[in-house]
Amino acid sequence: MTQSKNISDYSVGCCVPLIKQFEGCRLTTYRCSAGVLTIGYGHTGSDVSEGITISQNDAEKLLIDDLSKFQTELAPLVTVLVTEGQFIALMSFVFNLGIGAFKRSTLRRELNAGNIEAAADEFLKWCNAGGKPVEGLKRRRLAEKELFLS
Repeated sequence: MTQSKNISDYSVGCCVPLIKQFEGCRLTTYRCSAGVLTIGYGHTGSDVSEGITISQNDAEKLLIDDLSKFQTELAPLVTVLVTEGQFIALMSFVFNLGIGAFKRSTLRRELNAGNIEAAADEFLKWCNAGGKPVEGLKRRRLAEKELFLS
């Protein structure tokens, strides 16, 4: 049986491979599909401006810092113990969609109610960007669902 823990008891390092796989890395600032200035593995914020170039090590540090921030925001929203696979899937979801999307999601409600299968099915409802299905998001949500159920 897989051990379950509180969200805050996991190391964010276990999330890095999945996030890297789906985010990719760009060492020079660019505008994401939503038009937001971004760098590294999907890092955004007031510290990102036009024309910046960072090292691979900087990109990795930003990723870990971002994941730590998301873990802190996620922990009080999940009232049940989760497996490592569930933790990784939830962190990937929140990293991609933001804490606000998770906070108001049926995924969160089903998870906290202990309805694991129903919660897992909710991942697949988040495959659109700009109102249209995106194949890359579908692949990501399928991977998250699989991890969530593992």
